[in-house]
Amino acid sequence: MQSPPPRVPEQTAPTRADNAPARAGAERRRAAAEARLTTELVSVLSGARRRALRDGDAQIDTAHLLHSLLETDPEVRSAFDSGDQFDGGDHVGGQAGDQVVKVLGYLVQRSIGYGLRWQRTVEDSGAMPVVRERAMSGWSPGAVTAMRRALERAARHGEPRARGLDLLAALVSDRECRAVDVLVRAGVDAEALAERLSRAHGQGAGPG
Repeated sequence: MQSPPPRVPEQTAPTRADNAPARAGAERRRAAAEARLTTELVSVLSGARRRALRDGDAQIDTAHLLHSLLETDPEVRSAFDSGDQFDGGDHVGGQAGDQVVKVLGYLVQRSIGYGLRWQRTVEDSGAMPVVRERAMSGWSPGAVTAMRRALERAARHGEPRARGLDLLAALVSDRECRAVDVLVRAGVDAEALAERLSRAHGQGAGPG
């Protein structure tokens, strides 16, 4: 019997007031979902949540996730190397370091640059239709899809917890999401990155 699809951690929309029982239920579901993530990926989600709140965005979207991944996870930063090996190190020089710096440069312009067009809009990358289900409160449809795909990718490879590279692979697999928009603008070959992630899954995995 096929198991039900994994649920993703919830984020309460910052512009919306909820009653205490609803918040408590959301927290329980989030805690259960986060048990399937490495501690590093839990930190990534916390960072994306804080960034969305700080920017005044009603939803966590894929660009928030990418931004937090690059800031938090050295293994993800190392994935931008031009080679096939992921050693979990922090590449600060060469092509990989240059790409990361350029991507982060675009991401920090969210509130003043091209990202202004995203304000007060819902990210709908085409990966799934825009929906208004309570289970997705505070998350864009694209971000929900990315988290589900990250969990499914980890499970397919026999990993008990999803890690940052699983989420990065999920993000770059959706060519119409905001995260890939940022990568392309920064000159990153998202398709080649997706291929490297596919070949290198399981290398450099650390304890979760």
